[in-house]
Amino acid sequence: MAAPKKSVAPAGQATSNGVTPSSPPDFTRDQEMHALRDMLLIRRFEEKAGQLYGMGAIGGFCHLYIGQEAIVVGMQMALKDGDQVITGYRDHGHMLACGMDAKGVMAELTGRKGGYSKGKGGSMHMFSREKNFYGGHGIVGAQVSLGTGLAFANRYRGNDLVSLAYFGDGASNQGQVYESFNMAELWKLPVIYIIENNRYAMGTSVTRSSAQTDFSKRGISFNIPGEQIDGMDVRAVKAAGDRAVAWCRAGKGPFILEMQTYRYRGHSMSDPAKYRTREEVDKVRHDQDPIEQVRNRLLAADVTEQDLKAIDAEVRDIVNASADFAQQDPEPDASELYTDVYR
Repeated sequence: MAAPKKSVAPAGQATSNGVTPSSPPDFTRDQEMHALRDMLLIRRFEEKAGQLYGMGAIGGFCHLYIGQEAIVVGMQMALKDGDQVITGYRDHGHMLACGMDAKGVMAELTGRKGGYSKGKGGSMHMFSREKNFYGGHGIVGAQVSLGTGLAFANRYRGNDLVSLAYFGDGASNQGQVYESFNMAELWKLPVIYIIENNRYAMGTSVTRSSAQTDFSKRGISFNIPGEQIDGMDVRAVKAAGDRAVAWCRAGKGPFILEMQTYRYRGHSMSDPAKYRTREEVDKVRHDQDPIEQVRNRLLAADVTEQDLKAIDAEVRDIVNASADFAQQDPEPDASELYTDVYR
């Protein structure tokens, strides 16, 4: 994984030292424990989802977030109640970080009536108005314009809420992304565009698919500031989130955060990921795993291994209960085919 690169200031300006800080602010013990639990919940949930998919309990598409947990957990730590989140189809981690119930998410994956979309949406289409999660979206890049619309609504209503629009390096080349950038800066909309750069999109390296591989610079022609962040370090993510949120709440318009990250699994469960070596994946796991980084810091701060195992055990119980529920809950009645349909 490359080291964090230069941050990008608004067009025509320079940052004070030219680089993103290599040592992010330390977390308190409570913050470390919170981050560890939330990242473990996502990791264990996704591992279980992968197992259920292999068993045939989950059909259709299934895109796992394993390896990228620090991004959504760190960003949620920078938000306040009412701020909105919208993302693409690699969305289970975002749902859990927003506080959505693991049982409801897993039940939707298995197509049961207790799922967040009543078993009719599956992996890529879940929503929770209560938790201000405005969906995973199966159309590449569609969430970027929708997230911009959420920010427009906030600006129109005169509140100080911020919307977060997550998308990947592959979606970054979509035309609607740039149309959204233009409108967001023109109207000074409070939206943070979070590019989760896991290097490979659907299976093609960014060095082969993108003329500009520093995605934090994608907003320069629109005068949108951007930063390139170590997306494997939850502290760095939270610190960047704090800066971007403050920028938006101050009425300065949109902000771009490129999170340099890595997904350990393929693009989806059907992807054998032969475009990269096992050695590359193992090296990132060994050197930069976001959960292990937090565990090591806690152990160095005299938190016991037993305490950490207790957190993992609690999380595993939640995930196992969600899997049991998702396999035992009834499928939706056939009459549900005719509900929630616009004519």
